[in-house]
Amino acid sequence: MSQTEFSERGDKKAVEDGDLLMPKFDADGLIAAVVTDIATGDVLMVGYMNAEALQRTIDTGEAWYWSRSRQSFWKKGETSGQIQSVHEILTDCDQDALVLKVSVAGNGATCHVGYRSCFYRKIVAPDTGPLRLEKVEAERVYDPQDVYGKV
Repeated sequence: MSQTEFSERGDKKAVEDGDLLMPKFDADGLIAAVVTDIATGDVLMVGYMNAEALQRTIDTGEAWYWSRSRQSFWKKGETSGQIQSVHEILTDCDQDALVLKVSVAGNGATCHVGYRSCFYRKIVAPDTGPLRLEKVEAERVYDPQDVYGKV
């Protein structure tokens, strides 16, 4: 693994206008990563990376994340075959969020419940009653039980 180090946080001008990567990790040592499809721009998922997951992603060209629930690293697609090949990583002006532009191997799905994107529903506000969710992806790409067992 590469020993590339991230630069120390600089002043506002250095962070916003400079040419050094100075990621701002939160109190838990994480940075949000919005993952989009390189071809369509569709948002596929949001994950979190610590410094090591970000470094692994940069070194391997494949997306690595930090699981907040399991408190461990995970390589997206390692069990399902839906490996995310990273084509480009963008950072926002504060360097506290990332966008990963990826292509997805296997069946092209990203969501662990079988849809292409984790964002397969939209919020609908009816005239009365509670807010509802409506599917924007009609069908699952795969049955997650085939890959993960009981979901």
